[in-house]
Amino acid sequence: MLGAPIKISSSPSCCSSSENRKAIMLSPVCLDKSRSFQFLFSGSKLRCSKTLDTKQLSSAKFKVSRGSKFRVFCDSKTQELQIRRCSPLLEKASLPSNGAPLSDEWKAVPDIWRSSAEKYGDRVALVDPYHDPPSTLTYNQLEQEILDFTEGLRVIGVKPEEKYALFADNSCRWLVADQGIMATGAINVVRGSRSAVEELLHIYNHSESVGLVIDNPEFFNRLAGKFCSNARMRFIVLLWGEKSRLAKNETLGVPVFSYKEIVKLGREYRAALIDSLDARKGYRYEVIGSDDIATLVYTSGTTGNPKGVMLSHKNLLHQIENLGVLGPAKAGDRFLSMLPTWHTYERACEYFIFTRGIEQVYTTVRTLKDDLRNYKPDYMISVPLVYETLYSGIQKQISSSPNAIKLIVFSFIRISLAYTELKRIYEGLCLTRNPEEPSHIVSMFDYLWSKTIATILWPLHVLATKFVYKKISSAIGIQKTAKSGGGSLPTHIEKFYEAIGLEVQNGYGLTETSPCIAGRRPYYNVLGSVGHPIPLTEFKVVDSETGEILPLGSKGIIKVRGPPVMTGYYKNPLATRQALDEDGWLNTGDIGWIAPHHSVGRSRRCGGVIVFEGRAKDTIVLSSGENIEPLEIEEAALRSPLIQQIVVIGQDQRRLGAIIVPNKDEALLAAKEASIVDADAVDLSKDKITSMLYEELRKWTSECSFQIGPILVVDEPFTIESGLLTPTMKIRRDRVVAQYKEEIANLYK
Repeated sequence: MLGAPIKISSSPSCCSSSENRKAIMLSPVCLDKSRSFQFLFSGSKLRCSKTLDTKQLSSAKFKVSRGSKFRVFCDSKTQELQIRRCSPLLEKASLPSNGAPLSDEWKAVPDIWRSSAEKYGDRVALVDPYHDPPSTLTYNQLEQEILDFTEGLRVIGVKPEEKYALFADNSCRWLVADQGIMATGAINVVRGSRSAVEELLHIYNHSESVGLVIDNPEFFNRLAGKFCSNARMRFIVLLWGEKSRLAKNETLGVPVFSYKEIVKLGREYRAALIDSLDARKGYRYEVIGSDDIATLVYTSGTTGNPKGVMLSHKNLLHQIENLGVLGPAKAGDRFLSMLPTWHTYERACEYFIFTRGIEQVYTTVRTLKDDLRNYKPDYMISVPLVYETLYSGIQKQISSSPNAIKLIVFSFIRISLAYTELKRIYEGLCLTRNPEEPSHIVSMFDYLWSKTIATILWPLHVLATKFVYKKISSAIGIQKTAKSGGGSLPTHIEKFYEAIGLEVQNGYGLTETSPCIAGRRPYYNVLGSVGHPIPLTEFKVVDSETGEILPLGSKGIIKVRGPPVMTGYYKNPLATRQALDEDGWLNTGDIGWIAPHHSVGRSRRCGGVIVFEGRAKDTIVLSSGENIEPLEIEEAALRSPLIQQIVVIGQDQRRLGAIIVPNKDEALLAAKEASIVDADAVDLSKDKITSMLYEELRKWTSECSFQIGPILVVDEPFTIESGLLTPTMKIRRDRVVAQYKEEIANLYK
């Protein structure tokens, strides 16, 4: 509402006219056309027993022609002040100051855009090359787009504290919609297009969303059949594409707005609001509080229905203000965005990089390889699967080279692996669970021999860097740092990247922790760990049965406390109580340990780092009572180029088994090289593949504590579309086991 409210508290008492009567209809000037007030005049001189407060009528204008007495007829209506909740710094210019200066401190996530626009103005903030039209926005333009979209949402009826579903994939408009919803004081409920329709409907209804902001017509048409009959939608906002492409008869009765329409509405309304002081008086202004809920993010649902994690502005601002400890980031650097942008890891990191003046480029899985080469980003954040895929591609390219080149490259890599291993020893970055320190003599000997041999190998490593690794790094494209999260990166892949000079830093967190609670620092990049806790975050490891705090180096359940920990699960107090105790400690459900502190020796700089070893719920208990963490075995097995995906099984069985998706191309190539099949063979029988996989498992998992027995070879990869991968590319173990239940039973017979 732009016009100031007009209050008439009772029916007016009016005088009669002795003159000829003339009816005149007037309306006060009101910028909000939905709230007009009509006055009927019949004559000249106004006399009324009730006085209208001029403050209440400040936006009304009257013109009365000369004449005799007249009569006024008014409807008795009361218009209340509308609540306008704002992100205090972002909309600082439109907030009444009441004589007191407004703070420049961030209270809500959208406040960051005012600061960034002031600092980085005409620097490029976003590049979105794959949507129609392609978009490039500076920091100034991005702030204005967010402000316009925010106001447009208010015009169509978005209200504070209500929930609105944002179902879309990575794009500049996703970011604007995300921040626009937040800036109104409303709560967005986020998910991507690759989720199943049933899952999206569950999220929409469980969250009590009242409006839908969706990616494009094709995505909506996929949802329409179930959504329009099972969900209440006040409106639909289409981020991309034309409204004419929406399925006919599916949106009857539901207003549909395009992104451009929302921005246009907001721009016009903002201009009118700025021009009219009286219009601004029609609102009761409130600021978004840091404890207010900003977003609902539903967990991946690796087991059962996803739960709605309530994250506050304070949770997310803690990430924005503290992720800088994980590595330097300066204005003008480039960041490649490819993880689902609604995923908390990608989302929090994007918010952070926008406060540092970094240019973000959107990419896709399909275009990632080309974009790495073309844009050459300084940073990229992804999950282990992406780095594993890049590693496999490099290995395959080297293996397909002429024998002489292949021999030279692999020899260089072995030398560099040895060099970096020795370097870690004398730098004190070797991980250990042993709480006892080595003696000073042993430590000195360790340092001297590792330093000496590393010095001998160093010239060869430099030679390899100049002639081999620079080409590999150029092909990968990442200039400074690759961040990995959402799971453990296999050790052999970490060591490879370290050897060729690409810094890969692992981090740790959960949706419930906004998400990042630990991460490696550039100067403490301890392989095998997920790094130190980020500021203001506490860790402890407890016994899974007694809950007692365990000493450093002891394996148990990881618990965490601090500003990034969620408010709770939406409409699920039981799950909240199970996860969060009265003292604010969150049970992560993960198994791990904290490295002990050493003052000397090869582990002297590792003290306090967190080591993640898998999910407690993934633990396999054999019929013998032995508890086994499958992650270690799976990581070892995935070192084989013949194994594409693997799930270790064996719950309540006498021995472990595995479900394996083979890499058929690599298996065929290996079979030809070993003369198992003819050189012109185009396929392998299942028996031959199974036999080769057994050999690979024996080779790569021989150092694990437990060995795999029977294996089930399946042809179809686990995918998001089949429901066997989460949207963040984690294998849904329970669903895989359920899908192959009969085959597993036969396997153990």
